[in-house]
Formats: sequence, C-alpha cells, structure tokens
Amino acid sequence: MATGYGDRLRIFGQAARTIQRILRVAARMLERSRTGRAVLAAIRATARSFGRVLHQLWLEVTGFMFLAMAAIGAMAGIREYGKYQSGHAAGPGRLALAVCFTVSFTWFGVSSFWRVKRKARVKTVCRDGACPVSAAGDAASRVSTARRRAVGHDGS
Repeated sequence: MATGYGDRLRIFGQAARTIQRILRVAARMLERSRTGRAVLAAIRATARSFGRVLHQLWLEVTGFMFLAMAAIGAMAGIREYGKYQSGHAAGPGRLALAVCFTVSFTWFGVSSFWRVKRKARVKTVCRDGACPVSAAGDAASRVSTARRRAVGHDGS
C-alpha cells in the first residue's frame, strides 16, 4: 500500500519529536556533572556561532540573488526601452513592468546586505559592553553615554 505525502510528513514529525526527546534526556544527564555542563555550554556556544554565520551567509546569498535578478530586469528594461523608442512596442506597459521589477528587486538585495551590516554593528556594540538588550547593558550604555557627554564626544 502506498503512503501519501501527509503520511510521510506525520512519520517525519514523529521521528523528529522522538529525537528531540532523546536529546533532551541526554542533555539532562549531562547537566548533572561539571564536565557535562561544560560540554553542553561548548556545544551551545558553537551552535549559536554557526547559526549566526549561517544566517549571515543566507542574507548575503539571497541579497546577491536578488541583485542578480535585478540586473537581468535592468537588461530587459533596456531592451524594452529600445523597442519603445523605435515604435515596435505596443505600449509602455512592459517597460514600466521591467522598471518596477528592477527597482523592487534592487531594494530587496540592498536591504538584505544592510541587514547583515546592521547585525554586525549591533554585535560589535554588544561586545563593547553597551548592549541595548539587557538591563545591565542599558545601565552601561547610559554610563558610557554620560561619560562621552562629559568629555565632549557625544557626537553633537
């Protein structure tokens, strides 16, 4: 008897939950010893670091793909503009569509790279001890801002 797509998804979900339970039990057992806690801390730190790098890579790859598609749209727009100028086009609709496509995909690509840059900047600020996320970081940020103003380096 053939299994359907829904059956495969249900089986995959059950297997994923079983693996998650096994890993949770293993983590609890490891947390009981000092060495186990150190190993778990190392695994979590490594996974967090890899996750950040993979997210940055994802943003950069998608940004590049959007910019590549925008370049293709720009070439199509140039071709349509030539047809429109020579009178071979039925109207400006295809030219307008190519321009809208190019502008929107350029925006998607550029904003993806801006997100990478913004995340790197936030990470640098947090590394300096002025992380805006935690209460301690807020206090450190206020103190460092007050010190900069007292010295005259507040940017104004």
